[in-house]
Amino acid sequence: MRGLALCDPLGEAKVHPLNTIMASTMTLATRPFIVWSSSVPPMARGVTSKAHWKEAPDDHDYPAAEEYLSLVTSPAAARRLARRLRGAPIVHRKAKDLLRASGLPLLAPDNFHVAKDLKKVTEGRLLSPVLLVRGKLQARIPLTVADGYHRICASYHLGEDADIPCRIADLDSA
Repeated sequence: MRGLALCDPLGEAKVHPLNTIMASTMTLATRPFIVWSSSVPPMARGVTSKAHWKEAPDDHDYPAAEEYLSLVTSPAAARRLARRLRGAPIVHRKAKDLLRASGLPLLAPDNFHVAKDLKKVTEGRLLSPVLLVRGKLQARIPLTVADGYHRICASYHLGEDADIPCRIADLDSA
């Protein structure tokens, strides 16, 4: 059976069919850590997690981030956040930490976009750094992946401890 392996509060792993998982409806406090039970596809085997990132995000990543952010905030705030992301310094964070902070599930390596990014890496092409909006722990607002969710998942499959270059904007600055 293909599904997600979930760790319940007692630490017991259970596999659930994909159609029974509604991760987006769980609150950040009750959301379990989600791990795919499938393995890395053959095309990604033998690829190291280091040195598969560009120095700076692609120009088209900023409008994509703004478009996504405009779905979760006002268009004006989305524009301000995208502007802040352009000027933010590159920092490095681990794939596993980005997934945990965002509360997003790890996508399988055979997900179309994740597989596409894994293929890029095996071909020696570099991935664009990810664009993030910092969450607020006190307000229970998770980290927002404005652009690069599939790249984070691809990198996780290559090595969960690999550093991912990111630009992070603060929500308060929007």
